[in-house]
This record gives sequence, structure tokens and C-alpha cells, in this order.
Amino acid sequence: MDNLVLDTNILVSALWSLNGNSAKIVEFVLYGEARIYFTHSICEEYKSVLNRPKFHFKQEYKQPLLNGLFECGNLINVEPSKIILPDESDRKFYDTAKATNSFLITGNQKHFPNEPMIISPAEYLSMKNTDM
Repeated sequence: MDNLVLDTNILVSALWSLNGNSAKIVEFVLYGEARIYFTHSICEEYKSVLNRPKFHFKQEYKQPLLNGLFECGNLINVEPSKIILPDESDRKFYDTAKATNSFLITGNQKHFPNEPMIISPAEYLSMKNTDM
């Protein structure tokens, strides 16, 4: 079973396209086929971003998504790393993935170092298809 950290843009994409790659990855987590890790600050970002009025996400979709992730996920504390990132607000995702030996799945790979653990939704699904 894979360990995952999901960048917030994965949740946004999952709600935009219920049959897209990001939604498939969320389903892996919700059906117990992958473990998700997050910190309090990641949880707060998930809630804050999904509740932004500009997205117009319906409560009946976003709340079950958040509840499901929080119920099946693993809440941890991590020490901040000293690595320099283009967007400091992404540190929580990077550090959580490093601390848990997880894949960090993001639609913004350019915000992170070029490391094998940092992958796009399509890369993760491709990897899963070759494992089956």
C-alpha cells in the first residue's frame, strides 16, 4: 500500500472532474488502497481552499470528501525542513511526504524539488497500472 500526501490542488481537481485522475487517486485513499498523511496545517488549507467562493463547490460534495479523508487519514506532526522552496506555503506538503516516505502528488511539480517522490496524478496512476 502506497503512502501519499495530496497537494490541495489534487482535491480541487477531484471536485472539478469527478472522473479525472485526481478523483481516482482520492478514491484509492477513501477505499483504503492507499494511506494519506497530513498535518494540522494541511487540513486547514484543505478546508480553507475548498470553501473559497470562487470555486462554487457544493457542500454535499466537499464536506463528504473532507470528512472521508480526515477519517481515514493519518494526522502527524513534522519538523520543518530547511530546503528552499519556490513557494514557502508548500513546505508542509514536502515535509510531510519526506517524514512519512510518501509520494507527494501535485499538479504543481515546479513548486517542489525534482525528486522521484514528487509526482503528478497521471504519473501515479501510470505507476499503479504497471503494478497491477
